[in-house]
Amino acid sequence: MRFLVRTAAWMSALILFAGGTAFAQEPEATEEEYTQVVGTHPQDPWERYNRAVFTFNETVDRYTLKPVARAYRAVMPDIGERAVSNFFSNLSEPRNLINNILQGKGEAALITTARFLFNTTFGLGGLIDVATSFDLPEQDEDFGQTLGAWGVDSGPFLMLPFLGPSTVRDAGGFAVDVATPSLRDEFESPEKYYLLGLKAVEVRARLLPLESAMTQGDRYWLIRTAYLQQREYQVRDGQVDDPFTDDDELMLDDF
Repeated sequence: MRFLVRTAAWMSALILFAGGTAFAQEPEATEEEYTQVVGTHPQDPWERYNRAVFTFNETVDRYTLKPVARAYRAVMPDIGERAVSNFFSNLSEPRNLINNILQGKGEAALITTARFLFNTTFGLGGLIDVATSFDLPEQDEDFGQTLGAWGVDSGPFLMLPFLGPSTVRDAGGFAVDVATPSLRDEFESPEKYYLLGLKAVEVRARLLPLESAMTQGDRYWLIRTAYLQQREYQVRDGQVDDPFTDDDELMLDDF
């Protein structure tokens, strides 16, 4: 799983691909002022509902997941955090393989297969990412990207309760990913649910450094912009006109 890069680089990339808007330059503006401008976004016809869900998610996160994630980072050594991140990344490799095959990406499918074999055997069950050192980078794909590669339009932006930003297409793709048999099914209950909880905490902990870049301005607008731009970038495999550098792309992917 890709690691977070500098917060400053993320903010610079976001301002650039958002067109250098006044939202980043005038953080004192009220939410109502933002809504007057952003409310006509062509991909967000349900903005009133989405903002309500966003507020709900923020409240739940503030009092539950965020404190746990902070405690996790405080007690877990860096090497432990990397091991947990690598472990969950390795569990995702079968999903990556299936979607690379569905998209006709033969080379990426071979790389994914090699990654899974190397990391599972030589990487102690995926705790160590040895494949990357062999020049076998992660080929991250999901069914939402596969639908996009097949020409399915993203549809309206959609803020999901607990899960965060999505689109109609990506929500459907996520449902397929969840329903598809995976390595997590090999774990018995309640261990399976412990893993899901640890995964949620691990992902939230990786996002903590990015929050300093989102203390000003309209957080909803920032998250929506970053999500839509990054998903378009992923679906098109980077074949879009944008200002991303390699580091910016990795960071936005984590975001």
